[in-house]
Amino acid sequence: MPGMKRIAALAVIAVSALSAAGAEKDAVSYVNPLVGTQRSTIGYGGTMPFVTPPFGMTNWTPQTRQNKISVVSYNYDDTTISGFIGTHQPAIWMGDYGYVTVIPQVGELRTTPESRKLPYSHGTETASPEYYRVSLDAGRDGKIQAEMTASESCGFFRFTFPKEAPARVIIEASRPGVAGSASVNSDAREITGYNPHRMDAHLGPLALPNFKGYFVVQFDQAPASMKTYGMDDAKAESSRGAYAEFKAGQTVQVRVGTSFISVEQARENLKHEVTDWDFDAVRSRLREQWNEMLSRVQLGGAEEKDKTLIYTAIYHALLYPRIFSEYGRYYSAFDDRIHEGESYTAYSIWDTFRAENSMLTLLAPERVDGMITALLQNFKEGGWMPKWPNPSYTNIMIGTHADSMIAEAVRKGFHDFDREVAWQAVYKDAMTPPDGDTTRRWLDREEHTPYEARAGLTYYKQLGYIPTDKTDEAASRTLEDSYDDWCVAQIAKALGKSEDYRAFLKRSLNDRNLFNPALGLMNGKTSDGKWAPIGGEKDDDRNRSVSGWTEGDAWVYTWSPFHDQAGLLELMGGAENYTGKLDQHFSGGHNVHSNEPSHHYGYLYDFGGQPWKTQAKVREIAAKEYDSTPGGLDGDDDCGQMSAWLLFTAMGFYPVNPASGEYMIGSPMFAEFSLTLANGKTFRVEASNNSAKNVYIQSATLNGRDLAIPMITWEQIQAGGVLHFVMGPKPSQWGGAWRPSLIAVN
Repeated sequence: MPGMKRIAALAVIAVSALSAAGAEKDAVSYVNPLVGTQRSTIGYGGTMPFVTPPFGMTNWTPQTRQNKISVVSYNYDDTTISGFIGTHQPAIWMGDYGYVTVIPQVGELRTTPESRKLPYSHGTETASPEYYRVSLDAGRDGKIQAEMTASESCGFFRFTFPKEAPARVIIEASRPGVAGSASVNSDAREITGYNPHRMDAHLGPLALPNFKGYFVVQFDQAPASMKTYGMDDAKAESSRGAYAEFKAGQTVQVRVGTSFISVEQARENLKHEVTDWDFDAVRSRLREQWNEMLSRVQLGGAEEKDKTLIYTAIYHALLYPRIFSEYGRYYSAFDDRIHEGESYTAYSIWDTFRAENSMLTLLAPERVDGMITALLQNFKEGGWMPKWPNPSYTNIMIGTHADSMIAEAVRKGFHDFDREVAWQAVYKDAMTPPDGDTTRRWLDREEHTPYEARAGLTYYKQLGYIPTDKTDEAASRTLEDSYDDWCVAQIAKALGKSEDYRAFLKRSLNDRNLFNPALGLMNGKTSDGKWAPIGGEKDDDRNRSVSGWTEGDAWVYTWSPFHDQAGLLELMGGAENYTGKLDQHFSGGHNVHSNEPSHHYGYLYDFGGQPWKTQAKVREIAAKEYDSTPGGLDGDDDCGQMSAWLLFTAMGFYPVNPASGEYMIGSPMFAEFSLTLANGKTFRVEASNNSAKNVYIQSATLNGRDLAIPMITWEQIQAGGVLHFVMGPKPSQWGGAWRPSLIAVN
């Protein structure tokens, strides 16, 4: 059950089961961290080939370009590497903070990214979750072999330098224009320093004068010399970085401790995680960590490329949220102070509340209570739960979907967090408008605003919707807020707050206020009750400010109230109209799987009595939008959400309403998909006669009993057992008689 720690025996059993199924390699061997790093005809995942543990605090990657908001450090199509960065950038459209860069070099000193970059080829590149290796071509000065492994907050490098020229390791503390610092201690063979840079500092309300990313860099042998350098060259007075020089032909090991607390804590983190100079031992421990997590899933009847697809998706799903505490203490970016306890950050909540968080309740349930507690600590320290902490408030995206995460944790029986504080947090989300709510339009990425929370909540409480002439993205906000109200209602019910339950359940039906019967679609409204212009698919200022949509349009958002599909079905005039409108959605090219609001749409035919269309559609999407190559992700992975969709779809079900504890059935992708649960049981999905053509369910049983509805529950999964499907090449009527129930408001 939730909160229970896995024991080593489970990993042994899982690995043994994998071997018994005929696999000769361990699970880590199938992970390709390069997936999603290349733009392709499929799309661009915006991922990086991180060497890091599951949920690691600092991620290490080769740096092929200077990262910034909307640009990550590694792109597969680049041909040079300028260093290896310890980054905290969680998604392509978010910024980095407190980063540090390690640069191996020969020849003359070159400190700018452009001047220090060296050519490389993918033929010399090895990328795995626990290890990265590449050969850097320094021209007439020879080749540098760079190797990298890591632990939770530390990086470990092994550089083999050529004999042709003196060697150097540069530590870049900060970039030009950033007031970072580096200093050297030759006796200790250390470079220490900090980087205060937060690329997202212009977003959200907090200045955070105490914020710094600290580092300690240690060398396994005494350098010939150690110096600092400034903004432009080695003679400048200010110290933007430092370097250590070595004799030609040496193999130099470098370990880097990082911290958000202090230099001393960075040194302590090294003592905890990299106790000696055994690079291979650190690599081996990290591989064991990944194998334990990855081996919770076992595949049967899958080809090698399919195993790479699935195990890489698990790797991506287990990167975030990242741990933000350091052995019992953490820096809070919500009150700029140090606290006792456990903490996490990098919750891409607008994306991940849909399926990634649900995947973590299955793959890493021992982390869930701590992740919820971290959000509640943010609430206590900053006044609100964040919607996109990086590591502080950023006001990115809409809604307060931490409400959904808490409702899901409550629904699934997680208990090791303070439920009373949780209630205070979600109640404030639902009832307290942000400062200046009626004097701002709350523009996308508007700088230096108060915390946004539920922008337009003042109007939502008065009118039952947020008007497009008062608040940007008003229609999308209304629909997403109605779902969050449903989540708050479920929490109230679980805590015995009956009056609040009824009030929020009633308010959760506000989504219906935007249904335009003339269009058969949701439509924004102005403050005088008139319909706003319907808008188009282009995500521009007019679409947000006039029509009221967020990264979509009426087609993308009409089915967005996860909790009220029964109400929408009734508004549309019944199941036939509901599914007919879905047909128009897909045939009209409105489904954009590269962005999260469309992720549940393939599963909606289950609600309209045509589950065979769901079965065909989700298999079609999976085949079109994913593969196991560097260009194999359509759209930003968004902290694991794109990957979580694939994992659920591969299993054969998906959490359309993540806080309900219900999973809508699709079409399993493999003959067998097994999940080892925290309670020691195994839940196995079997699909007889499964193939690329046999995508349709002919019949289903759960533990030997007929399953006639296209849905299973959290409790059924946790009980363990076998969900068995018989597949075929033609649609059947299986599951077609089921319909969702209307929300009953007393």
